[in-house]
Parts: sequence; C-alpha cells; structure tokens
Amino acid sequence: MIKKRDLHECTSLYELMSDPTVLPFVRHKAYSVDEYWFSTKQLMEEEELGTVISRTIVSDFGQPIGTINLFDVENGAGFLGTWIGTQFQGLGYNKKAKEQFLKELFFELNIHTVFLRIRKNNVKSIRATEKLRYALKANDSHPSIYEEINKQQDIYDLYYIPKDLFHLVMLQQNNEEEQAM
Repeated sequence: MIKKRDLHECTSLYELMSDPTVLPFVRHKAYSVDEYWFSTKQLMEEEELGTVISRTIVSDFGQPIGTINLFDVENGAGFLGTWIGTQFQGLGYNKKAKEQFLKELFFELNIHTVFLRIRKNNVKSIRATEKLRYALKANDSHPSIYEEINKQQDIYDLYYIPKDLFHLVMLQQNNEEEQAM
C-alpha cells in the first residue's frame, strides 16, 4: 500500500500528478519529469535530515499511484500531504494509505500529532477527512497554527490527528471487524 520513495517511479508519478484535477492540490508542483525527479530527490534528502517523511502509495498490483508525506516535521508533529492519481480516487486507497502511514508515524517514528491543512475549496479532501473518525477540526483548538497557515489569506481549514485518538479508533475498528466475523 505504501513504500519508501524511489527515483525509478518518478515518470509514472509525474504523469499522474500533472493531471489538471490533481496538480492544483499538490504541495510540491513540478512541470516536467526532470523537475519532478529533482524534487523527489530533494525530498529523499530532507527525509534523511528528519524534516520530511515521504512514501509512495501503490495500488494492489504494486503500481505507483500517488504520494503521502509528512512535511515540516518538528517536535513530534508535522503536516500531512497526500495526492492520488485521478483514476485511482474513490477506490479506498486514500484511507488505507493514511492508516498505514499513520501507524508508521505514530508507532515507529515517534510522531504524536499530524496536522492537515486543506484548502476550503477542496471539497473532496474535506469530505474524505471528515469521514475519518480520528481526524478533528482544529481551526478553533489550535488558533496560532490556523492563523499561521492563513497569514496571507483565509483559504485553509485545519484538522489534526492526535496519536491517542488514532490508536483508540484503530482498536475500536479491530474489535468491530472481529465481532463481524
């Protein structure tokens, strides 16, 4: 579902990312394969420094279909950024990738809070985030971060995922799945 980034997948990921319905919502935009390769290499170097955690989302057949990243990692917290190619949206990959990534972040990499900065006009992402039982709207609970992400203009909603709530929801989900068997 997710794997460490690899430069060999840049061409196929660039083709998916350059779709006009995906590109506006990608944090690190690239306008050529070479530029995408360079930015991916840069992300991999930043991961070695501990400021970014970046993974590739893969389909059930191992095909690269998008990326999931934790940006601006500082003091056990960071900002989540995800994009998936249009033809793979709505198939459950986003939720599965998020859960796998969050498990890695919270239980292997010592992250305790994940923030999500979502454009208020990105209805798809807001709807998907609000379906997650472990994501909380944070415009009011974290006013300094909300003001910081909107210092130019008010275009983002802020959500956050605390480790404890994620863990609790995963336990409940596992119990529900066991009872359904």
